[in-house]
Amino acid sequence: MFRLGLAQMTPVLGDPEANLQIHLDWIKRARQEKVDLLLFAELSLTGYHLRDLVPDVAMRSDAEPLRRLAEAAGEMSLVVGFVEESSSFQFHISAAYLEAGQARHIHRKVYLPTYGMFDEERYLDPGDKVRAFDTRFGRCAILICEDLWHPSTAYLAAMDGALYLLGVGNSPGRGVHGETLATAEIYRLVCRVYAQFFQVWCVFLNRVGFEEGVNFWGGSIVANPMGEICAQAPLLEEALLTAQLDDSEVRRARIFAPLLGSERLELTLRELDRIARERAE
Repeated sequence: MFRLGLAQMTPVLGDPEANLQIHLDWIKRARQEKVDLLLFAELSLTGYHLRDLVPDVAMRSDAEPLRRLAEAAGEMSLVVGFVEESSSFQFHISAAYLEAGQARHIHRKVYLPTYGMFDEERYLDPGDKVRAFDTRFGRCAILICEDLWHPSTAYLAAMDGALYLLGVGNSPGRGVHGETLATAEIYRLVCRVYAQFFQVWCVFLNRVGFEEGVNFWGGSIVANPMGEICAQAPLLEEALLTAQLDDSEVRRARIFAPLLGSERLELTLRELDRIARERAE
């Protein structure tokens, strides 16, 4: 069992130094709440609508701001969002898992939305891996915003042994569903479905605030492996959401319905290969 914290915060657009200090303040607050693993949102060190600022705010995975955050966290583990510059000078929306003073895992956003109000592929490069990784809490996987809109990413993470899906995003408010935002309702449904179908803890952390007239709605959520929402942050305001996570809940769900154990990977691979070949013809 461990205590998860979701820092539903407002970053400063294009100012990594200011955002570093904001992160340090949230780390202090989380320590007071006895948080073991603290999550920050997608691009938490830079803000979202960067466009031509991407090369100016990009950093390597061993950059000083990440080292400072890892050191400041002490025994606490962190997930931090940033623009990563690769050794070949490509730029990725990345999230770093920091533990014991160093970056233990980097996830590069696989799906870059480039439709409607989104223009990510013009400025950034997609990642090419979805991997679970070992932590002191158990096996985790990080997914970034649009990644969650593609069930294949959650499926791959679960089949790679993840017990915890850690989703971080910059989701703007769009549409209305009853008395709430349509995007908030969609992410709530997505987390419940992934949690129950893949029998994992599924978390989605969203930021708040405005950038260039776009509103980010917050409403971060935690769903347990039975598909139940067990914690939810308020809409449209900063908050530190905390929840107790326990891998025994994964065990309980998988005993109740052993879905992953009966998954036929060879069938999936065979049929995907057939579909890919038929599409290429």
